[in-house]
Amino acid sequence: MTTTTAPRRTALYQSHKLLGGKIVDFHGWELPVQFESILKEHGAVRGRCGLFDVSHMGQVFVTGSDALAFLQKVNANDISRIGPGKAVYSHLPNEKGGVVDDVIVSCLAKDRYLVVVNAATADKDFAWFKNHARGLDVSLENKSDFFGMVAVQGPKAAEVVMFLAPKALALPRFGAMELMLYGLPSFITRTGYTGEDGFEFIVPNEIVVRVWEDLLAQGRSLGAKPCGLGARDTLRLEAGYLLYGEDLDDEHSTCEANYGWVVKLDKGDFIGRDVLARQKKEGVRRRLTGVRLLERGVPRSGAAVLVEGREAGKLCSATYSPTLAAGIGVGYLDRPDLAAGTKAAVVLHGREVQAEIVKVPFYQSPHLKKGA
Repeated sequence: MTTTTAPRRTALYQSHKLLGGKIVDFHGWELPVQFESILKEHGAVRGRCGLFDVSHMGQVFVTGSDALAFLQKVNANDISRIGPGKAVYSHLPNEKGGVVDDVIVSCLAKDRYLVVVNAATADKDFAWFKNHARGLDVSLENKSDFFGMVAVQGPKAAEVVMFLAPKALALPRFGAMELMLYGLPSFITRTGYTGEDGFEFIVPNEIVVRVWEDLLAQGRSLGAKPCGLGARDTLRLEAGYLLYGEDLDDEHSTCEANYGWVVKLDKGDFIGRDVLARQKKEGVRRRLTGVRLLERGVPRSGAAVLVEGREAGKLCSATYSPTLAAGIGVGYLDRPDLAAGTKAAVVLHGREVQAEIVKVPFYQSPHLKKGA
């Protein structure tokens, strides 16, 4: 006898249905893949603003006198570099150098942090945290079931947010704040997954519908649109952001994923440090590499990449880039030294489509400062 677990729904599920969202199963969550169309939603975020339901993401609160020591132990990035009101992107390495998850850590106050984790790994991450918190004065609370998240993304995001949370406009990129929204303690970070300016509202489920509806009502006059997973994926891939489970996992390291800047060896010891230090010194045998098609075609995950007539690897993430009007993808290739401009081919439906190696990100928004 087999048992199946029913897909979970965010508090915004009915709101999505009323807006005509096309619902799909995403890692066990029923979420909209699109509302109007992926192309129009993608264009709205690049040119104006889009709103995303990211309530499937998890939230883990870390407190106690050893909170920083604990986070330094489990993170590759240097959490001591952020003080109250700041956030940082990081990886959780395992002992082999692979990645348990990629996360955003916000410092809310001294000895008090919020870690936003991926939906599919929330339980796994919390178990990992508990295992490595033994012997430390640290309290871990998995509040993933109590909070919803709304991402407001695009060059007009600040204008949309201004009416609901005017103080959030003072946040720098990767800034974080606590505030009361509709009488309940909430959080806003100036972060996102699109390569544009944006804000992420982390609010109790009791008010997430109101937050979504008020932001959308305010944003419509500015051209804002509700957006689904489809546009989120094309936007993030153009920006060179990793998708855990596709581009990154327990078997691939931060350095192999071409995210070596996340690893801060000078901060002291942490899980997986020796492996990552060796990879930084000696190099890697495979590297996540960008590929752009030179002919018409839509590459897909699993497509073989040929270099000099032989298969060098397969694409992990791939799609049609609306901004570049070209097929793009990333894959682990066994030629980590490949320079941008190197000719390649991608096998689509049994046909070799001409392509080239390119630097990632594929696209950098003119609305964001370089490196933001």
